[in-house]
Amino acid sequence: MRNRYLDLLRFLAIVRVVVYHVTGLASLTLVFPAMSVMFALAGSLMAASLDRSGVPAVGRRLRRLLPSLWVVAVVFVPAMLLTGLEFTPRVVLWLFPITDPPANYWGALALSPIWYLRDYLWFVLASPVALWLFRRAPLPTLVAPYLLLVAIEAGLLTTTSAAVRDFGLYFGAWLLGFAHHDGLLRRLAGRVLVPVALLLAGAGAGWILTHPGPRGYDLNDIPLGNALWSAAFILLVIGRAPTAAAWVDRNRIVSRLVTVANRRALTIYLWHMPFVVALTPLVGLVGWSTRDPWGLAIRVVLVFLLVGVVTLLVGWVEDVAARRRPELVPGRRPARPVPATPVVPAPRAAGTDTAGIRAR
Repeated sequence: MRNRYLDLLRFLAIVRVVVYHVTGLASLTLVFPAMSVMFALAGSLMAASLDRSGVPAVGRRLRRLLPSLWVVAVVFVPAMLLTGLEFTPRVVLWLFPITDPPANYWGALALSPIWYLRDYLWFVLASPVALWLFRRAPLPTLVAPYLLLVAIEAGLLTTTSAAVRDFGLYFGAWLLGFAHHDGLLRRLAGRVLVPVALLLAGAGAGWILTHPGPRGYDLNDIPLGNALWSAAFILLVIGRAPTAAAWVDRNRIVSRLVTVANRRALTIYLWHMPFVVALTPLVGLVGWSTRDPWGLAIRVVLVFLLVGVVTLLVGWVEDVAARRRPELVPGRRPARPVPATPVVPAPRAAGTDTAGIRAR
């Protein structure tokens, strides 16, 4: 049975990502470090899949991940080839992005969220070994990505690989997902968890304040601060996650939105940025400034509307990838009532009085 609290977190994370890409508000990354939360939730699900199926869970997870990317590639790769992208063997990376696939000038921006799938793919491939190590040495395994990031930030390790850098930045969140699945965070006493979270938050905030990026205090420009701040956030928000949250489904609209966002998370994530890029020139055409509140609000609404349309058109691919019955709107089909089984009274033995039969 799904934990609707975790579904709600994923819904909020997706909404935050879209709103951030439209508005560019750096404060949103601090209030809700969405990408780390999404990796933590994915890590928890991956650990559950490995427990159920073992190593074959890797193939199943990739099967659910890649088809949505292929739909995007079918639309955008030909368009990029027609507008300047050179056709080379690296184009095949759009089928299996173990590194950033090639893109032209506009495609690099419109399809920039592909990095999430690249990292997700590597994390899934690493998960069988990582889970084995985590369960034998939890703390050293959990600390290792953060030490990797410290080494990169301090210049002790030089790398040009975005995947290696992101192992340091986000794999710690993935491992915290393992800890959530195994119940380690829940079993951690509050007198330990809260001080550790506050210590990480303080260290992260100190690094963020003393190492602002080109966009100020945007976590996306401050990797070490991002990792530490996000770890604290995950410990508090996921570490104390309730086992159930029936209240999420008390409002039908909220329940439906949470369900749709979870069933169509990849579609929303992959398609929102092209619409953000396409709508950006309208700011100047209609006389809005880049920080005009009404202009930003209208752009947010338009992006969600356009994402909603494309989700209706191609979102069912996620159902097929998950081997579910395709639906235009997830959760729309009501549960089929189970027909009542007629109760046939047992025949009485001869000479038995009805008063002697016990009620069941």
